[in-house]
Amino acid sequence: MSTNDNNDSMDQENADRLKLFSALGSETRLRMLQKLTEGEMHISELARELCISVPVAAKHANILEAADLIQRKVYGKTHVLQLNNKNIFHALDIFAPARTVEVEKGATLLETLKKAAVVEVKNVHGQDNVVSTNGEDGFFIYEVNGEFSDQNVNEFVFDKDSTVMWKKLEPISILKVNVKIKEE
Repeated sequence: MSTNDNNDSMDQENADRLKLFSALGSETRLRMLQKLTEGEMHISELARELCISVPVAAKHANILEAADLIQRKVYGKTHVLQLNNKNIFHALDIFAPARTVEVEKGATLLETLKKAAVVEVKNVHGQDNVVSTNGEDGFFIYEVNGEFSDQNVNEFVFDKDSTVMWKKLEPISILKVNVKIKEE
């Protein structure tokens, strides 16, 4: 990758961050996102729920759409909005610290991680598993160049320059279920 390509990539990344933080910088837009967690909604229904006008809701929806936080389906004059969950979760990746390490071709992910962080490994059922990264205990998964792998950290080997997103599985709710028992 040339220096210009790298600068263009960084400029695009910064522009994307600016859009994201701008989109999340409004209480109205946050309320819209919260409402959309319940499912897709017509823009007029969303405006009614939030007690704002349809043109105001449309303006805010455009900003959320530009930040890739929502998706819009158009049916004639009807606009239906829904969350873009993948991008909402990836938005948090902005806060991950970045390290650059140089390894030999064929290095495993575990070898590479040990150059980038303090990792604790335990053998569980005959497999080495990372149980702590930089002092944080937990369960971890990873993506390489945007793709999840089913290989263990000792099995995955690098044959080209790559970007690894090392992720701690956090107990974040993806669904809240209120259970009501019928009275007999």
